[in-house]
Amino acid sequence: MVMEKDHVDRILEQWRRERPDLDVEPMGLLGRLARLATYLGREVEKTFLEFGLTSANFDVLAALRRSGTPYQLSPGDLLATMMITSGTMTNRIDQLEKAGLVERLTNREDRRSVLIALKPEGLDLVERAVTAHVANQHRLTAHLEPDERATLGMVLRKYLSKFE
Repeated sequence: MVMEKDHVDRILEQWRRERPDLDVEPMGLLGRLARLATYLGREVEKTFLEFGLTSANFDVLAALRRSGTPYQLSPGDLLATMMITSGTMTNRIDQLEKAGLVERLTNREDRRSVLIALKPEGLDLVERAVTAHVANQHRLTAHLEPDERATLGMVLRKYLSKFE
């Protein structure tokens, strides 16, 4: 099967012509991953925007939803699920609280701390958004065969595990 050349192929050809002494194969892998992340990120954001969300706000709502009933986590537990600073987490929680989607509750086990809880409006919104998000993910991966998705997932898991 002949594959159509992509933008990265053209860049690699230029580097191979100009610097034949360099092995630019990793540049191709990383360039394609970066370009895919950009394209996929845009498509994901479009879906969240339909619900008045950003991927950042969705991440908080989704973490609360995944935690199971009663959909409450401490700010520290929320922070542990994301690669952000505590200040950024506070900002996200503040935004969601102002939107009426989450609330801060006094932790009954430790009255000095709070829990972040999904309000019914937040639960309803995240349920609708995650359903659309998963449908969008299916659309974005539909052009890959099931065995290709499995292989790509395995390779990416192996690669990512070296950084985590």
